[in-house]
Amino acid sequence: MRLLLATSNKGKITEFRYLFQGLSLELVTPVDVGITRTIEEGNISMEDNACKKADFYAGLSGLITLADDSGLEVDALGGEPGIQSARYAGDNASDSDRIKFLLEKLKGISREKRTARFRCIIAMATPVQVLATFEGECEGIITFEPKGDNGFGYDPIFYFPEYDKTMAELPSDIKNTISHRARAAQKAYPVLKRYSERHVI
Repeated sequence: MRLLLATSNKGKITEFRYLFQGLSLELVTPVDVGITRTIEEGNISMEDNACKKADFYAGLSGLITLADDSGLEVDALGGEPGIQSARYAGDNASDSDRIKFLLEKLKGISREKRTARFRCIIAMATPVQVLATFEGECEGIITFEPKGDNGFGYDPIFYFPEYDKTMAELPSDIKNTISHRARAAQKAYPVLKRYSERHVI
């Protein structure tokens, strides 16, 4: 069974391939199936964005589709950047631009007040309807400077006290067990397994 991953983010694609290994699935991306159209994300909620993307790409491809929307919520900033995580420093900003922008906003905030969480919503859709959503989150602290290169987005400044490492410093096998995306994917896994076994398309 082919499963469409509704993303062009290479980091996410790599993680999903790892997280869904062992399933009888051929994971493909929009580019793989000749889709060049995109859909603009809204500002309602992560769940709304994930469902909208999953429904859109399932309709275009005719394939069961997974889409996710993820974000970083920093308590000292009232939950920012949240749904705006990817666009926090502007539409064309790089990961390093976003990190620099966030750290600047947290300037002068003490370590104990830099608590934050990553949240991920995965939506699963057929060409007919959105079937389900799955949520995962993980708690951490925003560092004062980036560390590590095994990750993307805000991973280099998201610190796990229990591991004494940022998400970008963790080995992939650990990161892909405890991350927000991993926890959402763990909930989606048995549903995908049932679909792949039944070859429902």
